[in-house]
Amino acid sequence: MASTFSYNSVGFLLILVAFSSFINISSAGRQIAPKTTIEFIRTSCSSTTYPKLCYESLLTQASMIQTSPQLIAHAALNVTLSTAKSTSAMMVKLAKSQGLKPSEVGAMQDCVEELEDTIDELRKSISEMGQIKGSKFGLMINDIQTWVSAALTDENTCADGFGGKNMNGSVKTAVRSKIVTIAHLTSNALALINSYASFRG
Repeated sequence: MASTFSYNSVGFLLILVAFSSFINISSAGRQIAPKTTIEFIRTSCSSTTYPKLCYESLLTQASMIQTSPQLIAHAALNVTLSTAKSTSAMMVKLAKSQGLKPSEVGAMQDCVEELEDTIDELRKSISEMGQIKGSKFGLMINDIQTWVSAALTDENTCADGFGGKNMNGSVKTAVRSKIVTIAHLTSNALALINSYASFRG
């Protein structure tokens, strides 16, 4: 009976985290920003793979983004990093929960390691984006593109770890959903970085 309670607690925690993330993204639309900035974000996001997620995740950063291709790419990286860090912290806690199968615990621990690499790569990208200069633009943007692409690979590897039949349905669905969201944010950030590179051309 105790194990059932633990399992239910885990399920409730996963649902709660997923719901809170939905609320955070949904609330973005209520932020006030100049029409020119909003239109810039919408237009910029239209070139990404997941334009709706891109627009909703960046609208809260409108005052910082203004109408700058560099700043919108920078903001996209920051949003992705924040999401990766919160998801990693959630998974560290879940990996210690009772009621999980050894295979699920192992997949979570592997995923946390992948997310640590992702966080490191995103941090380096953010730092480089903030220091990018004219004479070294090509070299620096190539570094950023390489790091963000590596982060996307790490996230996909993490998601693949939850694709097996040995995973509990609710755990697999909730965790993979979070990781897929990070991967989509990363993909969008990479698209905005590529757009910025083309803009500087």
